Amino acid sequence: MADRKIFAGASIKRLRRGAGMTQVALADALDISASYLNLIERNQRPLSARLMLLLADRFDFDPRQLVTDEPGGGLDGIRRRLADSMFDDLSIDRTELDDWLAMAPGTVEAFVRAFDDRLREQGVSELKTLDSIQLVRREIERWRNHFADLDAMAEALADELRLGTADLYGAITERLRIKHQLSVRILPETVMPNLLRRLDLHARQLQLSEMLDPASRTFQAAILLAEIEAQSEINALMAGADLPDKAAKRLYHRHLSSYFAAALIMPYDRFLRACEQTGYQIQLLQRRFGAGFEQVAHRLTTLQRVGARGLPFFMIKIDRSGIVSKRFAGASNASLVESLHRCPLWNIHRAFERPLEIQSQLVALEDGSNWFTLSRAVQGAGSGAGGFVAEFAISLGVSAELAAPLFDARGLDLSSERADLIGLGCPACARPQCSQRSAPPKSRVLQFDERERGLSPYDFVAD
Repeated sequence: MADRKIFAGASIKRLRRGAGMTQVALADALDISASYLNLIERNQRPLSARLMLLLADRFDFDPRQLVTDEPGGGLDGIRRRLADSMFDDLSIDRTELDDWLAMAPGTVEAFVRAFDDRLREQGVSELKTLDSIQLVRREIERWRNHFADLDAMAEALADELRLGTADLYGAITERLRIKHQLSVRILPETVMPNLLRRLDLHARQLQLSEMLDPASRTFQAAILLAEIEAQSEINALMAGADLPDKAAKRLYHRHLSSYFAAALIMPYDRFLRACEQTGYQIQLLQRRFGAGFEQVAHRLTTLQRVGARGLPFFMIKIDRSGIVSKRFAGASNASLVESLHRCPLWNIHRAFERPLEIQSQLVALEDGSNWFTLSRAVQGAGSGAGGFVAEFAISLGVSAELAAPLFDARGLDLSSERADLIGLGCPACARPQCSQRSAPPKSRVLQFDERERGLSPYDFVAD
């Protein structure tokens, strides 16, 4: 946010009214004039960094929320809507959008409502355009993938379970047996073909495949404990989400149960302290908490507790064809997560070439943002249909200006001049003469010169 003008009049007004304060009272508290505060609330003046910090201190909120409180989710929200094919013939750059948001937030909100209403008319609650997975993800991102009640309960339960033993898996299975009359049994792959987990209520057994590694066994047992002991907390979040169909509700329930399981294995305070002590060294965190790479990566996107925040990581998971199966922006607001396509110059794609090796990369996007990313390939459990073992690549990323404390960034020059230039996939990228380009940008008009041939097969008119 440092290089952007933040106009957040509506948010400031809500905070002030929620505290029962007049403009004069809040202006006195911020040491500014009431007329100047009036201009801020009317979006005629941007917030300064000093005022943002004073407001965050007085009202106890993350100042980055001011960006997400902008009409339609701010710049990122508007850009997602403008990616619709109906706007393909328009060339709208970031500066134009910034000006629109700053100068006419009311018309932005009107556009957002009209656009979203159109989607709802096309299908039930946007399901024709945004499927159940996207609806659930939108709800997760509304919480910034941090569910404070689940974290607090899991943390308390983790402390209780660790009182008697350091073996968390043993403690979970014992609690399931004693408190819930459920045993855990590891079965051969031939007995559970194509299954990793099965709950047999008749036999009162949680049956786990032998193909699961120790970290995954603990995680699956913790999920069952979540579904039993955190049922009321999960149900409350489900009710608040108001998802429109059964598929979305079940997906969201699965996410919340998995969230609780991860929070039980990696309790918030202990995990954050370990992150800060080790420089977020993922291999060490895996060993210390008995977790898998993907489990640790996902947990890193959730560290947004008020007063005890970790670095704002994003996470994305793709297969070899580039299809995304998991994405969490968390508090990062990273456009790399939102993009429909990925740039082949981003080394998340090269992670498959060197399995188990974490590859770092400093990248610069067209919008001027710089990111430090860590990518690694992972394998699924079991071979499944066709006898193939599933392979995925996972990338974690954090803003380059925040990456200095990372173990993997030590000794590296994180300045923008050292960053690799990448885009958000060819259709969304307008970098000229990229030799890797496989499709023209949607936002540009193609041009041809029969006398010349550049590095790229597609030449286009620049802004």
